[in-house]
Amino acid sequence: MKLDKVSDTVNHANADKQDERNKKKNKAGLRQWLSCILACIACLVFVIWTGYWLTLILIPFIIDIYITKFIPWGAWRNLENKYLRTLFEWIDAIVFALVGVWFITTFFFQNYQIPTSSLEKSLLVGDFLCVSKMSYGTRSPMTPLSVPLTLHTIPFLNCKSYLDKPQLKYQRFKSGGQVERYDIVVFNYPAGDTVPLKVSNPDYYILCEEYKRAGYGGRDYILNNKDKFGEIVYRPVDRRENYVKRCVGLPGETISMVDDTTYIDGKPLLNPENMQLKYVVQTTNMISHKVWDDLGISFEDRVFETQNVDYDSLQCKNLGLKYTGNAPKTYLYKNVFMDSTMLAKLSKKPFIVTIIKQNLFNKRLRTFDNVAASDYYTYAVPYVYPSDYRSYCEAGDFPPTWIPQRGATIKFDQDVDYKVAAYRRCIVNYEGNKLDYKNGVVYINGEKADSYTFKFDYYFMMGDNRDNSMDSRAWGFVPEDHIVGKPMFIWLSLDKDKGWFSGKIRWNRIFTNGNKNK
Repeated sequence: MKLDKVSDTVNHANADKQDERNKKKNKAGLRQWLSCILACIACLVFVIWTGYWLTLILIPFIIDIYITKFIPWGAWRNLENKYLRTLFEWIDAIVFALVGVWFITTFFFQNYQIPTSSLEKSLLVGDFLCVSKMSYGTRSPMTPLSVPLTLHTIPFLNCKSYLDKPQLKYQRFKSGGQVERYDIVVFNYPAGDTVPLKVSNPDYYILCEEYKRAGYGGRDYILNNKDKFGEIVYRPVDRRENYVKRCVGLPGETISMVDDTTYIDGKPLLNPENMQLKYVVQTTNMISHKVWDDLGISFEDRVFETQNVDYDSLQCKNLGLKYTGNAPKTYLYKNVFMDSTMLAKLSKKPFIVTIIKQNLFNKRLRTFDNVAASDYYTYAVPYVYPSDYRSYCEAGDFPPTWIPQRGATIKFDQDVDYKVAAYRRCIVNYEGNKLDYKNGVVYINGEKADSYTFKFDYYFMMGDNRDNSMDSRAWGFVPEDHIVGKPMFIWLSLDKDKGWFSGKIRWNRIFTNGNKNK
């Protein structure tokens, strides 16, 4: 009996000591108080910045985590089974990392890889960019229920990564400035709202127009051939593919192009330093791969067409070529993409006879061949698909086109066909109205309309590789709610044409400016 009493006394003493240790352990110290205060301040700053007042509900939980500890947040740390404890440690670390990365990529920064050569030589294929979402004001997530760190598809599973509802109203948080001319901008692809899952390039609207012109019925043909095109899906604004181009035209301006020169409100615009054009090169012999390597022409841009120059003297004169008479025939390279530096370097080669802008060459060729302009690579104007109203311009040219501005009004009193075709997509797809056009009369949301006032600012985006870029000349304006952010710097650059031990990593581009040649 005495032994039992002694044992009970010892157990009670040990329990009391353990309780005392637990109380001391749970008692908040200076470090916990400071952490709690900083976390609460960060939460308040986030609420003030975003206007997400519901976020304040996190403050009681923050206080409990650091101070009161009513909820046993870290109870798994006391598990006796070391395997379970290790498992929960990994789960805790992974969840914390995912939440942190999601928060950063949603509100602050995002990684983006350059997939095509449309911005050569300013940004190269294989450049990895750190994109600041705060430069133009962070855009509020519009599709909140989605799998973190995915855009529209879950990798490997190939299924949709988001729920269509709810959709939140577009807004931008307080920070950053406005999109300026020459800024390189990352944005959601405007024509990426409707996508055939098996064919992403060209886009759905271009496909509809192409098959309509070919006599297949356009849209109906695509909808009825799912084995070829796949399911047709709609994607919300913030779940559309990310594109990157340079902003050339700003809201309220009129943009045009003549002979590869861009005009804003009738005044010529200074071209980006590394802007590339397509040239026709006349040579005395075939050009080796080493010459193209030395010039820095990527394999993606080596889509040359070669032919013997067999034009007579008059044709050569009209085309701007050199007639060699009875001398050995010269060669003609078409589709040679070069910037001004590359052009100057190639011009000095002894085997070069002459170099001409290909757009100018095509115009001259069309003149004496009497070929329709639409038989050459041209941009459709206006760039709204599908449309019964459609005209064409030469590549390198673009007709004067007004860029919509928030609060500005267009009147449907003259050139109504053109205005409906040019701005239908803005009014319907981006600003959520219904537009009908019958017998020269415009109806918006079922009512006759003599004018329309735009809700958004719009931007005209172009690639620096001007003759190898599908941009606003082809698919139209970029609405302000599609703007994602601004590239800040290149954190990695990989040359896909080279091996790991032969210059694959472009060391000279790492941590350089992501908004080059402004």
